[in-house]
Amino acid sequence: MGIKVQLLGVAFALSFLAQRYSPTSIVGFVFEALGLFFVELLLYLAWTILIYPQYFSPLRAIPEAPNGRFFTGHTRKIMADPSGQPMREWIESVPNDGLIRYRNWGTYRIAPTSPKALSEVLVTKNYDSEKPKHLVKGLGRLLGVGVLLAEGDEHKRQRKNLMPAFAFRHVKDLYSLFWQKSQELTTCLSEAANSTKEVPFSEASDEPKHTAGSIDVGEWTSRATLDIIGMAGMGHDFNSLRDSENKLNTTYRTVFNPNKTARIMGLLGIFLPFWLLSRLPVKHNSNINAASDLIKQVCRDLIAEKRAKIEKKERTDVDIVSVALESGAFSDEDLVNQMMTFLAAGHETTATALIWAIYNLCRHQDVQKRLRDEVRSQLPSPDAGIAAADIDNCHYLQAVCSEVLRLYSPVSTTLRVAACDTRIGEQFVPKDTLVILCPWAINTSKQQWGEDSHEFNPDRWLDADGKANNNGGADSNFSFLTFLHGPRSCIGQKFAQAEFACLLAAWIGRFETDFEESSPLRTREPDIGGGITVKPKGGVFVQLKEIGGW
Repeated sequence: MGIKVQLLGVAFALSFLAQRYSPTSIVGFVFEALGLFFVELLLYLAWTILIYPQYFSPLRAIPEAPNGRFFTGHTRKIMADPSGQPMREWIESVPNDGLIRYRNWGTYRIAPTSPKALSEVLVTKNYDSEKPKHLVKGLGRLLGVGVLLAEGDEHKRQRKNLMPAFAFRHVKDLYSLFWQKSQELTTCLSEAANSTKEVPFSEASDEPKHTAGSIDVGEWTSRATLDIIGMAGMGHDFNSLRDSENKLNTTYRTVFNPNKTARIMGLLGIFLPFWLLSRLPVKHNSNINAASDLIKQVCRDLIAEKRAKIEKKERTDVDIVSVALESGAFSDEDLVNQMMTFLAAGHETTATALIWAIYNLCRHQDVQKRLRDEVRSQLPSPDAGIAAADIDNCHYLQAVCSEVLRLYSPVSTTLRVAACDTRIGEQFVPKDTLVILCPWAINTSKQQWGEDSHEFNPDRWLDADGKANNNGGADSNFSFLTFLHGPRSCIGQKFAQAEFACLLAAWIGRFETDFEESSPLRTREPDIGGGITVKPKGGVFVQLKEIGGW
């Protein structure tokens, strides 16, 4: 938007000079200035969209995705396909040496495809790039500008002071909490499955109705993970599993399931400044503002409660916020941002992974049975507590979780913008170039994972002796991008993996799960819905058969 203001300024300056030698009326002056502005704008667009990318850009030698249009490049495909899907196709079809480029309107975007290129972007030159400002401002309304969105020295400071709360020695003490909430989830699922009430159907679904007793997987996984992050992150139980009308849960469901207006707003964000976009009189903005206000107030109330305990010398909890408070490194407003980050990102991503896990186990009943047999033989009675070692020693469980996270990364793409002139390998990358990191493409690349890279195969994560491995048979850590790598990798990776494993073990250990009889997912791949995370459009609805004897 800055360049347009500059062009308008130049136009008025030229008109002012012309006025000295050929005076006109004020109206004539304004029309003359606007005419010059539009001429300048057309010349600028011709330069940026047509001339510079094709003949002068230092990126023009990078292999380009096919079928780009003359003016709009690959914009139509990017908008029509689910997030990450175009890159998943291009990484297989475009021969490259570690980089692919494509054009969104007049701007080239580049995507690293090889472990070497990814290691440079994520590790050795990590702070040469940052998240685009419009993305930070947009996501920051719901996620807060916490450790996920902070940059540079501020990010280093925040991560350093939050790391103790995510150390494995701390996470392993949370397994019993994860298991407790997992059991509460299965109890609620049992009650819902035995209900005679008809399940309300999603407006995004093509199905006219759902069978009585059907379970909307996404609804229940979101409620469970919100409760878990509340307890483990803030020491507070939101009780959303038992309270279907929980205000915080319903708020997140509204903003995490974007409608058509939200998607249009996302497109407009490419062209309009954030201050204007966020003030447009549309319901989407009203929903976001109301959600932000509610989430911030919840966070402020919890912080005040914990700070009061500290001042009274009372025992504090070992949750994330308590650790951050005791570090003394965060103001209350900083803590609000961190809590917003962990509440949103910490529950929505794991809930999405669980949706994909149940979807795949419904499609692969042999995998589901094998997993259930292991869980029931390796874990104690559901009523008993568990330790970290109990879950970690369920090797097939770990393999299934890893394969779900590989094939269906909850966050399909991550954007970076070059903060300075830099290089990726031998390729010069000028400042302000958009860099696309795409787990959906990297995690399923045939070059990294073999010819069966698009197949659901948990056995790839098991060694010959049946024990789980950490690489799935790939040659490089950078073949698996779900949690990223380096200084900007997901700080809550171990937390999320442990939570995911506990929830899935409890679910599959107690229930045989299958799609509804009339579900189209029995015969075809799901359409993908947009939003912060990628999940089956219209949801996944299943029927449960409870199995005794455990």
